[in-house]
Amino acid sequence: MNALRHSSSQRGFTLIEIMVVVVIIGILGAIVVPQFMSRPDQAKATAAKVDIQAIATALEMYRLDNLHYPSTQQGLEALSKRPSGMPAARNWNPNGYLKALPVDPWSTPYQYLNPGIQSVDGTYDLYSLGADGVVGGEGAAADIGNWGG
Repeated sequence: MNALRHSSSQRGFTLIEIMVVVVIIGILGAIVVPQFMSRPDQAKATAAKVDIQAIATALEMYRLDNLHYPSTQQGLEALSKRPSGMPAARNWNPNGYLKALPVDPWSTPYQYLNPGIQSVDGTYDLYSLGADGVVGGEGAAADIGNWGG
């Protein structure tokens, strides 16, 4: 009999308590969600910058082995498979310099130009065309490259 009284004295949440929690979650959502909605473009730009640094590192390793960067015609593919054409890659690493070429966060191949036009030292340009996929642009559509863009 005592066990019956004890179990009947337990109670669940009331409807008002549940509604208060739902309202609090709604208010927090209304404040927090807009703060994160502008972040995807920023995150993609940061990911592109990280990829460009990784590709630039592979290009430096290629240059150290072969005494030059790949030509524009050889392209970034020279980092994952032995290039043909000139200048010859006489000491090309049989393991390659990158396992696979990454595409930018907007699913577009990274662009490579040797000699470069915009890079600080004039060696090569390595860049993403940004969200719009065309040269130039501002904000999320801006090009991101080894020249600091």
